[in-house]
Amino acid sequence: MISASKFLLGLSWACVLASVQAQTIQAVTEDAPPYTYAEQGKVTGPVTEIVEQSLQRAGFKDYRLHLYPWARAYSLAQKQPHVLIFLIARTPAREALFHWAGEIMKIEYHLYRWRGRAVEVPHLDAARAYSIGVMRDDVRQQYLQSKGFNKLVVSAQPLDNFRKLVSGQVDLVPLTAREVQPLCKEAAVDCTQLERVLTLHEASTGLYMAYSRQTPPEVVERTRKAFAQLQAEGTVKRLLSKLP
Repeated sequence: MISASKFLLGLSWACVLASVQAQTIQAVTEDAPPYTYAEQGKVTGPVTEIVEQSLQRAGFKDYRLHLYPWARAYSLAQKQPHVLIFLIARTPAREALFHWAGEIMKIEYHLYRWRGRAVEVPHLDAARAYSIGVMRDDVRQQYLQSKGFNKLVVSAQPLDNFRKLVSGQVDLVPLTAREVQPLCKEAAVDCTQLERVLTLHEASTGLYMAYSRQTPPEVVERTRKAFAQLQAEGTVKRLLSKLP
C-alpha cells in the first residue's frame, strides 16, 4: 500500500510535470542557410529538425519556431522565460547568460575577401587595417571587438552583411565554409570570386541550443536528456549529414 507521503510526493511531481509541459516554448533563431531557413512559410533546415525532435522527445508539444534578426533572438533569450535559442556559440562571456541544453555541432570561422581586391591578411593583426562586416550581437562581432578591432560594420541579417562584401562596402566578412554557397546563391553571385584568407581559430567553438536563464530547470533538463538520447541513437549525426 502506498503511503500518504509517497502519494503526495508523486502528486506533486505530476503537477510540476503538467505545469512544465503546458508552457509554450519559443524556439528562436536567425535565417542562416543551410542550417536554418524559411521555406513556404515554415522554419526548417537540418538544425531546426534537431531542435524540434529534441522538444518533441522531451514531451513539449506546444512550441513555436521563429526566425528573427540575430540581435532580436539574442535579446529575447536574455529577457524572457521559456525561450530556446539556437545555434548559439558557447563562449566564456556567454556562459552565465544561458542554460546550455546541448552542443549541436562544432563550427569554424574564416575571413573571406572578394577576389582581385588588394586585401592581404597573413595574420589576424593584419586584418585590423580593413573594414570587416559582422552581424549585431553575433559571436564573430563579440570576438573581434574583444580583440580591439574598430573597423567593424554591423548588419542585422547575414545576407545584408554578405552583400556589403560583394559591393565593396566592407573588405572582409567572417563566415563558415557551409554558409558560403547559400549566401552566393541568395546574392546571385559567382562563389569562385570569394577567397578564404584566414581562419579565426580562437573564435571557432561549439554551437548549441540554450535556454534563457528564467526558464525552469525542469524544462532545461528534460530537453538536455532528450537531445542526449537523439545523439546516442545517431539521429543528430544523420540530420547533420543533410548539410551540403
